[in-house]
Amino acid sequence: RRPGEEAERRRAGAPRAAEAGRGGGGWSSCAHSPLPAALDVLDASRPHALFGRGDRELLAAIEPKRAVTIVGARRAGPYGREVAFELGRALAGAGIVVVSGLALGIDAAAHEGALAGGGATLAVLGPGAERAYPRSAGGLYRRVLDSGAAISELPGAPPTFRWMFPSRNRLMAALSGLTVVVEAAERSGSLITAEMAGDCGRIVGAVPGPVSSWRSSGTNGLLADGAAVIRDARDALDALLGPGADPAPITGPQLGVEGAATLDAVETGAATPDAVAVAAGLELGSALRALATLERHGYLTCDHGGRWTRTMLQAPAPSAPSAGCGSR
Repeated sequence: RRPGEEAERRRAGAPRAAEAGRGGGGWSSCAHSPLPAALDVLDASRPHALFGRGDRELLAAIEPKRAVTIVGARRAGPYGREVAFELGRALAGAGIVVVSGLALGIDAAAHEGALAGGGATLAVLGPGAERAYPRSAGGLYRRVLDSGAAISELPGAPPTFRWMFPSRNRLMAALSGLTVVVEAAERSGSLITAEMAGDCGRIVGAVPGPVSSWRSSGTNGLLADGAAVIRDARDALDALLGPGADPAPITGPQLGVEGAATLDAVETGAATPDAVAVAAGLELGSALRALATLERHGYLTCDHGGRWTRTMLQAPAPSAPSAGCGSR
């Protein structure tokens, strides 16, 4: 670490964890649910907690075989933005969580594609999850929170330092079974994410680009070194799951404690958000997020009158996981 970095880290972590989730729907992994098991591959660098906004059940349910990280150049060209958007759209439509960093260029295009595909997307931020970074991504940040989540290992909205971004990259690399680099120059930070993914034992893929384009020199280099060739979502699914495989249906245990309680409430007659919140023992905001998650996964439907009912599925109903720190 460079001189002064420890002081910066202390400044960045100054807000108390207990206060970080107050206001604006913020939450922390220790206060509400355990860390995803996917992060165990980080060993000693595994975060002690994650702080977030949006659908915390998305983080609780994430697993490498159901998530793809898409990264690339901030100064992306039209080709890269189009490919990232289409990858995000098709993967989200197939039930894959699209993970990225909310940065300009490829990250933003991947999030936009996931939103267009009607699926879930997870933004992993360096300088806290309580605000958009960069600020120009505020509109996208709010839409991500509507159907997904933003997370950070730092509470609140601390000052921004350069070390935060390589630090957050390791989270993106660990959370997904596949990291795809869409466009990257030879010294792009996206190549660091790809290297971290390889170190975690995750699959690394890259989108081929013109050999004459500096924007693709890094991705073409990854391909020369043996990265999986990713031309479209089918290639990504083949790399993630095996040739011809498709994502398995969402199963019950992935929905977590709040999802199970919310589904039980609806099955026992609660039909409005207020009634569901009371029956499930949740705050109204938590009940609304759980209802939206269950609807997205196909367990519930909402009629024009705002009443919720159970959808008949082949998948088993979710059950509550064993008690952990989120049950306290």
